[in-house]
Amino acid sequence: MKQKDQFDNLEKHTQWGIDVLEKFIKFVKERTEIELSYAKQLRNLSKKYQPKKNSREEEEYRYTSARAFLATLNEMNDYAGQHEVISENMTSLITGELTRYVQELKQERKSHFHDGRKAQQHIETCWKQLEASKRRFERDCKEADRAQQYFEKMDADINVTKADVEKARQQAQLRHQMAEDSKAEYSSTLQKFNSEQHDHYYTHIPHIFQKIQEMEERRIVRIGESMKTFAEVDRQVIPIIGKCLDEITKAAESIDHKNDSQLVIEAFKSGFEPPGDVDFEDFTQPMKRTVSESSLSNSRGDGKSEPKFGGKSKGKLWPFIKKNKSPKQQKEPLSHRFNEFMTSKPKIHCFRSLKRGLSLKLGAGPEDFSNLPPEQRRKKLQQKVDELNRDIQKEMDQRDALTKMKDVYIKNPQMGDAASVDHRLAELGQNIEKLRLEVQKFEGWLAEVEGRLSMRSEARRQSGLYEAQNPSAVNSCAQDRESSPDGSYTEEQSQETEMKVPATDFDDEFDDEEPLPTIGTCKALYTFEGQNEGTISVAEGEMLYVIEEDKGDGWTRIRRNEDEEGYVPTSYVEVYLDKNAKDVYKSLEKISE
Repeated sequence: MKQKDQFDNLEKHTQWGIDVLEKFIKFVKERTEIELSYAKQLRNLSKKYQPKKNSREEEEYRYTSARAFLATLNEMNDYAGQHEVISENMTSLITGELTRYVQELKQERKSHFHDGRKAQQHIETCWKQLEASKRRFERDCKEADRAQQYFEKMDADINVTKADVEKARQQAQLRHQMAEDSKAEYSSTLQKFNSEQHDHYYTHIPHIFQKIQEMEERRIVRIGESMKTFAEVDRQVIPIIGKCLDEITKAAESIDHKNDSQLVIEAFKSGFEPPGDVDFEDFTQPMKRTVSESSLSNSRGDGKSEPKFGGKSKGKLWPFIKKNKSPKQQKEPLSHRFNEFMTSKPKIHCFRSLKRGLSLKLGAGPEDFSNLPPEQRRKKLQQKVDELNRDIQKEMDQRDALTKMKDVYIKNPQMGDAASVDHRLAELGQNIEKLRLEVQKFEGWLAEVEGRLSMRSEARRQSGLYEAQNPSAVNSCAQDRESSPDGSYTEEQSQETEMKVPATDFDDEFDDEEPLPTIGTCKALYTFEGQNEGTISVAEGEMLYVIEEDKGDGWTRIRRNEDEEGYVPTSYVEVYLDKNAKDVYKSLEKISE
């Protein structure tokens, strides 16, 4: 019974060991699932923030900070790959191996306990045989004693016949013989049992226990090795993960704020010069003139004519300003009308800016990008030229491939008809020719823009020299100049969808005034159709007078004659500033009178 109790205890303990192994296997399996899920989420996260193809995001990755972020995304993708490696290695080296080992362990444990139970049953059987032999020997001995006592009783009785006595004697002898036989059998069985019991306790059972012990020790060693493998799998990917993190750090260190700032400057610089200083407008002069003129007219009477700024009356200051004067305006002193003009000037500027702004919003973008500032236009044209050249290269590659295919068909007619590719070759030739014409057109525009930028730089340089030499004259001219139609560079209006705004009653509130002084001449480089209010049409090669130079808004004010003046795009004219500025000084003298 004690042996049986020990076997039961061992059986429970070894089953607990197997349960521990299976629990560890389950733990590792769940860890691999977590690693796979984490890797999948990392990959999805990296993919989510990757730049879309053919999108504006691709342009943003020219900045070092954006490239560093892209490198981080790529490294995170590799980082996720290492977690997939962890999951794969743990599955193959731990989960799979331990699962197979647990099955083998269960079979081995079953075999050992089967042998133990068999040995236990055998010794119990021997013990039962010994007990049976012992009981039989004991019974035969008792029977022999009773037979001996009966024989002695019969032998002592004189009344019993001799035959009965003989019979009792024979029966006693038989019982004695049977007792002797039982004794011999019991002795033999006892010796056999003692031998079996010795082998059971000193050979069979120790051997079985030894096997069970070895099995349990192997299980303990195996789970320890699996735990080491569990750590080693992680340790093996640490260098690669560290390298990924080092690359992220390297990408962060590669961010160049100066370079990014320079890229922004290059991307958005307009090419325009900054506007000049805003000049002081002295509103007290018209008021002083009004006082003096009123006093003069009161002293001379109402029949005297009113003095004017100059001997001539100029034409329209803007194309939409009317020349007809009402009787009330004719009687009104010139100084009053000049003062009204000065105070109403912002109204006119805002109205014209609104009209031109509406026209620009409704207009479609021109093919030559003339609606953009010079520097931006040059970049767009260069991009277009590069794009067309890439298209030409693609078409030429296709043509070369078809030409080779045609040569193969000519040499091996069985492979195909050479004439079947002629139509496609002709199409490719036409496409290449069209693309080359487009390249020539855009290259011409690009050359024009680059030439204008260089000419404008030279003109700016000359203008700066003139302003440095004659600051008083330039400031006086600036007080009388009108604002440009709007503050942006615009395309030719023949390519726009214009919105015409009808003239309002305030057009009649202004009259002829002294013309602005001429500060130089200009030559029209291109034809410009001035269809908007405040602009003037010019023909290519025409010579005109400059009365107000470009102040950074992309427009130059010019005059054809006394009745025609307006604004044209600065890039459409080549300006020659008059260094002596005789006309400026003459105009200033007239105004000062």
